[in-house]
Amino acid sequence: MRGLRSWMRFEVAAGFWLRRGAGACLTLALASCLFAGNQSESATHIQLIRGLLREIAVSKVPFPRGQKGVRVDSQGKLDKANADSELGANGMAIKPGMPVEISKITFKAKEIVFELNGGGKKKSKWYEHLEVGVGMDTVPIAQAPPVLAYGSWVTLVFPGKVPALSVDQVKKDLGNVLDFTRRSPTELYSPEVPAKFKEAIKNHQVVVGMDRDAVLSSKGAPDRKVREVRDGAEQEDWIYGSPPHVLFVTFDGDSVIAVRQY
Repeated sequence: MRGLRSWMRFEVAAGFWLRRGAGACLTLALASCLFAGNQSESATHIQLIRGLLREIAVSKVPFPRGQKGVRVDSQGKLDKANADSELGANGMAIKPGMPVEISKITFKAKEIVFELNGGGKKKSKWYEHLEVGVGMDTVPIAQAPPVLAYGSWVTLVFPGKVPALSVDQVKKDLGNVLDFTRRSPTELYSPEVPAKFKEAIKNHQVVVGMDRDAVLSSKGAPDRKVREVRDGAEQEDWIYGSPPHVLFVTFDGDSVIAVRQY
């Protein structure tokens, strides 16, 4: 009888430890799967950031100002109704045919957001919010005209969780709104480029009359861009370097109209 009770206690204890061991194994298995999934997701993020951040493309559609930009599904189809609504509400930031730079990439559960040219929000300096004066009569310190935002966003939307993607696949998915094939300087330095510009490109110079592609071939992406309305026309400055040696390249549309070296 005593042996039977001992055997029963052994069975109970053995069952407890077997169940506990099975639970621990299941927990480890689930943790391993989650860890492997997180590793795969992180690897995809790193690959896309390395391959696409600061990449230059050419816009194929108008991009709106504002905080939303345009949306493209995983089949590469542009949500035109949404794009037209944003353009009507906020105006155009980027014209078709203009070079753009991917300045930031944000990963969300079911979408990837690509910031273009610094985004579509109006930028302001801290001192532009300050006012000076006596008593109740004050005036803003900064009297300069407002600088319009020249950037936008494109959001790549998926029906479910963002899958593992290659750089080439993302470029293909965005191919209806961004052209990544025109960014290579060796392609830009082609027979279509006028002879007077080829010499300037070879010497990394910028001359009046160049288009944006030629300037990118010659100098690369600028350190800063500023877009302003001057005499009723919207112009953009590409700024290279820092004081005391600064190069200003001014565009009206897609053509250089002024080059100033300080």
